[in-house]
Amino acid sequence: MSNSLIPASERNWFGHPRGLSVLFLTEMWEMFSFFGMRAILVYYMTKHLDMGQEYASLVYGAYAAFVYFTPVFGGMVADRWLGKRNAVVIGGAAMALGHFMMSSEPLFYPALATIALGNGLFLPSLASQIEGLYRDGDVRSKSAYNIYYVGINLGGFLAPLVCGTLGESYGWHWGFAAAGFGMLLSLVIYLAGRRYLPPEPARGAAMRAARPPWNRAARDRFAFLIVIAAIVVIFRGAYEQNGNTIALWADTGIDRQLVSGWVIPMTWFQSVNSLVVFAFTPVLVARWARLARRGVETPLLGKMAFGAVIVGVSYVALGIVAAWNEAHGTRASWLWLFGWFVLFTIGELYILPVGLALFGRLAPEGFRATSIATWFFAGFFGNLLAGALGTLWSVLSHGWFFALIGAVSGVAAMLLYALSLRMGNVEHQRAATGPALPAH
Repeated sequence: MSNSLIPASERNWFGHPRGLSVLFLTEMWEMFSFFGMRAILVYYMTKHLDMGQEYASLVYGAYAAFVYFTPVFGGMVADRWLGKRNAVVIGGAAMALGHFMMSSEPLFYPALATIALGNGLFLPSLASQIEGLYRDGDVRSKSAYNIYYVGINLGGFLAPLVCGTLGESYGWHWGFAAAGFGMLLSLVIYLAGRRYLPPEPARGAAMRAARPPWNRAARDRFAFLIVIAAIVVIFRGAYEQNGNTIALWADTGIDRQLVSGWVIPMTWFQSVNSLVVFAFTPVLVARWARLARRGVETPLLGKMAFGAVIVGVSYVALGIVAAWNEAHGTRASWLWLFGWFVLFTIGELYILPVGLALFGRLAPEGFRATSIATWFFAGFFGNLLAGALGTLWSVLSHGWFFALIGAVSGVAAMLLYALSLRMGNVEHQRAATGPALPAH
């Protein structure tokens, strides 16, 4: 990391470089637009475009998968040709355009493609600027990503409340328009704060000359990450039902009446996920820190397996609730869905942020972007699997469907646990030879 960064004498905001606040707010409003559109997407397809549930689930899964696929190539384009700043601006403008295009029914599919392509340039280019804000050895950099993650979830929390409410109450197009204005605000914040961001790194031939060689150790470590990513694909097949079949059940299977004359908007439940992230992230981080001080440190793969178990249990419990209500011809209380989101999100905190940290730690030196791209590929294939599984929503009873999704997460948990037993505390195996891979 270059030391020709922001001067130490510059006045900071909240104890961190001003650039972090710029990136925080830029990402917050980008997430507001992204999750706002996603919160109403399934409802728009099934209620406004009159798509069948099976087809809508496939479209949702394909779109979500494409969103994870495009950053792989978007990051390469930014690193080699465009530069991170230009990639953020071009990508953000494309996403804003895509959100406004959603207001026109004939442009539905081009709009989805435009948003996904813009996200491919925006997502990796924005987050990768965080590290350049700090000098080598700056202890503040350790908490920078945690602060940035709060921005992601703050946007995710507000989005369903605003875009979802507008969509349900005034028309889906108003929800998409709100998402578009959120993306425009994100761009304005980024452009206004560019002077506080780190300079562009070297690109092209200069970058390739400084890169370490792709040797046997790097190949072994990268292959190990691919094994983990393949298991995460299975987990995401269950996890990504969050915005798909869970959203459908919130509409048809939940009694959302809170008081006489007022019904909880179905999109509001999507905000519970981010709310639980705010509440439980400090608790879990503090708990892990206490255990580490006592010499007890659970391997990251073990934490991921535990998270997949929690998610699996949450789906099985939801299946029992759905089966009971189907048998009695009633709708489940909204408290069951709220409780499910709490348990589900606790499981998420054990696997998704932990998995990203594992990929960052084990990334071969000089190939971190490629390793992170592998994590995005897991999201790509996982969303395709989730879309395919979602087509069973209209085939199976809701109780059996949720039980099946719980079993899918359970399979991922068993594979992660078996890999943890085989590899041990692999994040500490960072010698030149890299982690040894299981024998084939």
